[in-house]
Amino acid sequence: MSAAPTVGLRASRPAYALFVLPFVTLYALMLLWPLAKGIWTSFHDHDLLSDDSFWIGLANYKELWADEVFHEVVWNTIRFVAISTPIFVILSLMLAIALNRPGKLATFLRATFFCASVFSVTLITLVWKLALMPERGLIAQMFAALGIPELPLLTSDNFALLTIALVTVWWIIGLPMILFLSALQQIPSDIYEAAALDNTPRWRVLTHITLPSLKRAIVLVALIEIIRQFQVFPQIMLMTNGGPNNTTRSIVQFTYEQAFMQLSLGYATAASQVLLAIMLIGVSTQLWLERDRKGAQR
Repeated sequence: MSAAPTVGLRASRPAYALFVLPFVTLYALMLLWPLAKGIWTSFHDHDLLSDDSFWIGLANYKELWADEVFHEVVWNTIRFVAISTPIFVILSLMLAIALNRPGKLATFLRATFFCASVFSVTLITLVWKLALMPERGLIAQMFAALGIPELPLLTSDNFALLTIALVTVWWIIGLPMILFLSALQQIPSDIYEAAALDNTPRWRVLTHITLPSLKRAIVLVALIEIIRQFQVFPQIMLMTNGGPNNTTRSIVQFTYEQAFMQLSLGYATAASQVLLAIMLIGVSTQLWLERDRKGAQR
């Protein structure tokens, strides 16, 4: 009696594979093949104009290791991620907690924060470049009204990268906020009702109920933002073009310039592989720290 279903199940396994075949095919064509092609190209001296390619082994990576400009762009990118990612996580979490309530005002504010992330990077950078104009910009006029000396926010080595990070946070804070809102709405309301009956202070509710329930969401948002911010490029290109003094140039901009301005595709591809390795290290470190913290709590 039990043999027939087993035989039918085994016979249908090839049919099950047909359901995932389109996904596996697209995954291989859109991700695995470009990744393998990029690794292969990074071992070549590939001139983009003439399309000549010569095997040079690890020469591109050795040149990157000795390239001080590349060292600077790597450090700029790491600094950008270190500045923007904690702000994204903390600020979006605070906004989600503040707006996680019924009412038209909360709905309007949620939509307002999310709408900014829908605008194109060209529009966002244009608006902020106008706001940050020396003397006549909105920020400069606000400083003047408050009696604060004007700060060269986009032309100072110390402030340019921080300014771009804050603009980026303003621009795409909506997505992590929505992720946190979704996670907050998954917390059973019975827990909060029990805490209210016990007259539990709001701070204890936050630290003992809300935040522990959002551990996975916090890790998810942090990983997403680490990956996204390591790939920062268009806002830097449009706002400072990597300046002043190369203090805001990112790895992606360096790769773009090497490929399409210097026409050195092999060297640019090697730089992109280094970026991939740094991203994997950053994500793996985040996951390892989270797992280590969970093990310590047990």
